Amino acid sequence: MRKTFTDFFTSRGHQQVPSSPLIPDDPTLLLANAGMNQFKPYFLGETTPPFPRATSIQKCARTSDIDNVGRTNRHATFFEMMGNFSFGDYFKEDAIAFAWELLTQGYGLEKDKLWITVFEDDDEAEHLWRRIGVPASRIQRLGMEDNYWSMGVPGPCGPCSEVNYDRGPAFGKEGGPAIDDERYVEIWNLVFMQFQRGEGDKKGNFPILGKLTNKSIDTGLGLDRLAAILQDAQNVCTTDLLLPTFHTVQDLAGRACPTEGEEKVSFQVVTEHARSIAFLIADGVLPAKDGRGYILRRLMRRAIRHARRLGIDGHVLPATTASVIGNLGTVWPELTNQAALIEQVVTAEEESFTRALVQGTRLLDTAITHTREARSAALPGETAFELADTYGFPLELTVEAAREAGLTVDEERFAALLDEQKKRAKAGGKAKTADALRKMDTYRELAGSLPRTDSRPDLGVIRDVFIPQGRIIANVGDEPVVYDLDAFIEPRQKMLTDGTLTEFREWEVAERTEIFGSIAHRFSEYRKSGFHQGEWFEGSGHKTTQFVRTPSGWRMSSLAWDDAPATVTE
Repeated sequence: MRKTFTDFFTSRGHQQVPSSPLIPDDPTLLLANAGMNQFKPYFLGETTPPFPRATSIQKCARTSDIDNVGRTNRHATFFEMMGNFSFGDYFKEDAIAFAWELLTQGYGLEKDKLWITVFEDDDEAEHLWRRIGVPASRIQRLGMEDNYWSMGVPGPCGPCSEVNYDRGPAFGKEGGPAIDDERYVEIWNLVFMQFQRGEGDKKGNFPILGKLTNKSIDTGLGLDRLAAILQDAQNVCTTDLLLPTFHTVQDLAGRACPTEGEEKVSFQVVTEHARSIAFLIADGVLPAKDGRGYILRRLMRRAIRHARRLGIDGHVLPATTASVIGNLGTVWPELTNQAALIEQVVTAEEESFTRALVQGTRLLDTAITHTREARSAALPGETAFELADTYGFPLELTVEAAREAGLTVDEERFAALLDEQKKRAKAGGKAKTADALRKMDTYRELAGSLPRTDSRPDLGVIRDVFIPQGRIIANVGDEPVVYDLDAFIEPRQKMLTDGTLTEFREWEVAERTEIFGSIAHRFSEYRKSGFHQGEWFEGSGHKTTQFVRTPSGWRMSSLAWDDAPATVTE
């Protein structure tokens, strides 16, 4: 399926681009959540793309629908998103034609089982689908929440058209995707990138700030969902992407997964989360109390809790993540390369969580005793919240233990405390996002006001260097100029092959900092004169470069230079 997709698009002039890591090069995102993330600067016009068309299979992680995992046939917290992209090249007509041809001829899907949704006022998209052969009865119009796409944060956006596959009466009721999105499962989303969105509280509730420089295309075909259809699998866990792990969970539980009920949910949660956990650790995410590390920890503890519900008392994550590595490590070699780290992290976290559960049980027993002594009928909500927040002790276990002791739990107070915590976290996240966006706006103003060149600079006259968003801005002469990154990379390659340069400076970003409201980087400089072919060199110093807005434009200046990391104070 992967090869069919990439072969189709490379044969039509698309450059195949590797997946970016799950840790994105975008301060507004915790994790890569879409195939277009790495192309965001191209869509926004911040960087000139080196090719007009691209295709990729991107690793993605999304936990917004985590509670649906195991309860639907299609939801997952990790997935491979196969996509094709156009940066100001083709638009709606070709995107729709490509999708229809690949689905019906490349993958052999029945035409009469494909349903289309378009944005509520997108007459053009509906016309193109009808012209290609889709009857009006299988085209439905939906609003902002369903058919207008963005990354979930400020950035490029646009109306979209989704291709849905009818899995039949066994999966739900008739009426199309507007009625039942479990039966009429979305498989491919075609986004017509035209606009830039601002900050918003929820999907669809955000301002449109303006048009993008070029109309572009961003599409995503979910491999999990396509595999379920082509392999006639009931759900994502029974496709060959996850089936070995699904079998591992059943072996650990000592029984087969039932066809329905809460146990089925637990089998699928452990299976699906194991894949997410393995990929996140392989890409450098480690358990933590906040940020992307908290997402990983939540997935791990959720998988452990569901394993305990199945009666799996021993370690579950080492075996399940090992099965993920064995099944997908050939396609994604980072899994194999980081196998030892994955095993170490999941084992340590599982042991830590088990200790926390033991401690939580002791606290709960004490709280139950105190509640009885106080002749109260309800365990305080504060106790239930502390158990959940500090020890990862799920509310349902607290309720169950209280019930066995003849008590109830003040769930209303628990919910209020949980809501307060979410509001604090949301406020903190908004502050971080606002700061990141302010820095990005500064960069856009900076890059947009400076001259650009594709020529290679004379490295001997460079005084200051700044590296944002895949481009280099350098002081050459009296004015800063924007260079392509390749202009700097190529001399280094040349140095290592024929030694023709007599002096070379390689600048590495050591740390990003902010000075007096402007964007800056800290650099290490490596330098040697008169080297010979094949010779490398060591030694470092540190320089901080600042951009200052002046009445005559932007200026760069070096603020410090010594043998230790530079520091700048007011």
